Amino acid sequence: MKNIRIYKEKDYESVSRRAATLISAQVISKPDSILGLATGSSPIGAYHQLAAWCQKGDVDFSLITSVNLDEYVGLAPDNSASYHYFMKKNFYSNININMQNTHLPDGYTSELQDACKHYDSLIQKLGGIDLQLLGIGNNGHIGFNEPGDNFILGTHIVNLTESTIKANSRLFDKEEDVPRQAITMGIGNIFQAEKIVLIACGHGKADALCRALTGPVTPEVPASILQLHKNLTIVADEEALYGFPEDSRFSLWIY
Repeated sequence: MKNIRIYKEKDYESVSRRAATLISAQVISKPDSILGLATGSSPIGAYHQLAAWCQKGDVDFSLITSVNLDEYVGLAPDNSASYHYFMKKNFYSNININMQNTHLPDGYTSELQDACKHYDSLIQKLGGIDLQLLGIGNNGHIGFNEPGDNFILGTHIVNLTESTIKANSRLFDKEEDVPRQAITMGIGNIFQAEKIVLIACGHGKADALCRALTGPVTPEVPASILQLHKNLTIVADEEALYGFPEDSRFSLWIY
C-alpha cells in the first residue's frame, strides 16, 4: 500500500481546504481535466472553498468537464433532493464551468439500462477521469456501490441498503421519501481514474475507513478495492482516523 497518502487534518474545515487544494492543483496543472465529483455532506466544504478561489480568479474551471458518481432513480433534475440540484446549488452555480460540460447519470428516464450504457460510453469518450473525488459510506460504499457478493464494474442500478437509506434521510422530509434505488458509476469506472481523493470526517466514518484500508479487499466493503489503486490520497480528520494504524503499510502521513 505504498501508493496511499494520508493527510490527517484537525477538523472538517481543514479537510475541506486540503481537498480543495488537491483539486485546484489538478485544475491548474491540467486546465481541461476530467473531474469525477461526489455529493453528500463530505465534499460541500471543498466545493465552497473552490468556488471562493474561483471568484477571486485563483482557479479557472472554464475548460473543465465533470462527471458525477451517481443520482437517485425517480427524481427529476430540478427536484431539490436530486444530485443534479445539489451540484448546481453547492458548486456549479458558483464557478465559471460550462454547464454543457457537466454530467450526471440520468435516473429520471424510463430507460435506465440505456442510461447506464450511455454513461459508460460518455466516460470512455472523454478519455477517462483525471481526478475522482470520493466520500465513504458508513458501510464502506463508494458512490452508491453497496456491499455485495461482487464488484460491479460499469454504471448500474442499485437497490440501496437500509443503512444508506437511513443515513441519507437527513436530506429528505422523512425517511419514506428517500428513493430506494440509485444509478451509480461502477467500481471499474472509479478505479480507472488517474488519481483518487477520498474525504472522510467524523467518528461515524472511522470503522468503515479502517476496514477499507486495512482489511481484506472484498466487495463486502466496496471501498477496500482502493487499496489496489495506483494513486490514492486520503484526507480525513482526527475523528475519522481514530484508532487507525500509523505504520509502514502507508507511504506517507502528513499532518
